[in-house]
Amino acid sequence: MDVAETPRSARAADWHRPSVIALLLANAVPLVGVLMLHWEVFPLILLFWLENIVLGGFSALKLLTLGLTRAGQLPAAVLLTAFFCAHYGIFCVVHGGFVFMLFGQEHLGSGPAPGLSAVTAVLGQKHLGWALAGLVISHGVSFVSNFLRAGEYRRADLPRLMTQPYARMVVLHVALLASGFILVTLGSPQSGLIILLALKTILDLRAHLRERRKFGDPGMPPDQGDNDRFLHPRE
Repeated sequence: MDVAETPRSARAADWHRPSVIALLLANAVPLVGVLMLHWEVFPLILLFWLENIVLGGFSALKLLTLGLTRAGQLPAAVLLTAFFCAHYGIFCVVHGGFVFMLFGQEHLGSGPAPGLSAVTAVLGQKHLGWALAGLVISHGVSFVSNFLRAGEYRRADLPRLMTQPYARMVVLHVALLASGFILVTLGSPQSGLIILLALKTILDLRAHLRERRKFGDPGMPPDQGDNDRFLHPRE
């Protein structure tokens, strides 16, 4: 990319990224649930919470990938991944407890946090599986196209990768929980749910592009060293 390229043209180029297209499509899928299946606030907020678990899974995969592509860093990557999974898992469980208590208390059962059976029951009742699959595909496209193929793994480091999903979760879900609480008070109007989806998409897109700016370097030529053997083992 030419260093003299204007910010406007750079932003226009972002719309052609496969990960951006996948993100927009995945965030549009729940709109069908709102319009056709009459989803209310709880299924949407639960879906957004489940996306955090998907994000955590891909973050763990990124940590391990970094360990495999950096000489001598695999032991540290494995330890950090184990710590991340335990800490982030607890964080998600506590967050999920708030989601159920605020919006789906009738599904919570007797415990303070949602169990796997409660989550899977709501997934089946509200037909959330296909929407969740869309989010998994979206994050998978980003992992392959940006982290692997575009070489973001070369410019990332273990500490930043480990803290990255926490920042997204806090910023996104403070806004979504506040908006969801307002919608519950108003009786979950369909127009409000559509606005909630639009808000989530905008916040998602901003976080995604900020991440690309942080780890991306379009002017850097691809390395021809040991790291490429991970992506091109036959060469």
